[in-house]
Amino acid sequence: MSQSTIAATRQPGVTMADFAYEQLCQMLLTLVIAPGDPIREDALMQELNVGRTPLREALKRLEIDKLVVSYPKRGTFATRVEISDLGYISEIRQGLEPMAAARAARTANEATRESLRSLAREIEERDNSESSIEDLLTFDSMVHRSIYSACGNPHLEDSLVRYNNLGTRIWCTVADKLPHLTEHIKEHLDLLDAVIDGDEERAARLSEEHVRAFEVALREALMSY
Repeated sequence: MSQSTIAATRQPGVTMADFAYEQLCQMLLTLVIAPGDPIREDALMQELNVGRTPLREALKRLEIDKLVVSYPKRGTFATRVEISDLGYISEIRQGLEPMAAARAARTANEATRESLRSLAREIEERDNSESSIEDLLTFDSMVHRSIYSACGNPHLEDSLVRYNNLGTRIWCTVADKLPHLTEHIKEHLDLLDAVIDGDEERAARLSEEHVRAFEVALREALMSY
């Protein structure tokens, strides 16, 4: 995909570097900047309306996230998507996601549980018939991040956001081969209910099953190319 105009505006209190990071992350995840594409700093500075220093700070963070890679004298590029990465990412997520879901079920306060109830209602009421693949994937990631946040462990949350991003990027490469994105999102309802109800064992089991099904669907789609 080609780089496109960014419509988002920086919110009050958000630094230029954080804004650049979030916008570039979204572009990389949804393949607006495609795997292997060069990162064109001058064009991005103009598009995002940020200076070179915050842009480079954002790129350093994205390199840690393994979304971009820098080569001496060659520049910075979006990392390529390799089918072998799927197994590595899924192995980590199958270990960490159940841990986060169980911890959220065990420790979340009532305000957090009420926020998850609101999210569950949104999933139930949401009309996805006109939603783009990008919108569905963004919403799916938001649901996952809500559970990560609810677990109350910032280190675990940061790790899971990073690996969820890598998984989402692979998903985007085969999104046209995955016709059941709406159903995939609705699968989160049982998981959210388990967390809200404080059922650690069920939350962990559903989380692991969800990640495993995600890997199977992606692997089948990747093999069909």
